[in-house]
Amino acid sequence: MNEEAPSGSAPAGGSYLLPRYDNARVADVMRIGVLTCTPGSRLRDVARTMSRHHIHCVVVVEGSAARPEQPWRLLTDVDLLRAIGDGRFDDLTARDVATEPALTVTSDDALERAVRLMTERARTHVVVVDGAEQPVGMLSTLDIATGVAWGL
Repeated sequence: MNEEAPSGSAPAGGSYLLPRYDNARVADVMRIGVLTCTPGSRLRDVARTMSRHHIHCVVVVEGSAARPEQPWRLLTDVDLLRAIGDGRFDDLTARDVATEPALTVTSDDALERAVRLMTERARTHVVVVDGAEQPVGMLSTLDIATGVAWGL
């Protein structure tokens, strides 16, 4: 990659937009809001939602996001690829392919903790919850990369 840093780029260790990495919180880089689907959602519909919103995962929720009946699960773009590769894409639902329980962090958690959790569990997304365990946003590896690129 041969990209030059823009003039006036942030020095390593923080910027006027973001704190230093060791002081950063999940809230500094997370995306607010959570897109969900039901376990019975057809994969093509989930793919359309991902495409329409330019996201890489949705949260699969039995019941409502505010009152889930079971732990949330994530359905990622990689899950969709596996289903396409299996040749059963049109026969499967979100329930069939969303295998990983969602990991959660709070917006007040240290970003360093979230990065460690994601790395240890080999996850690209975590659900951000408030103090009452209600989903308020998502944190992805791309969100973290953006933070690092622009000032963390």
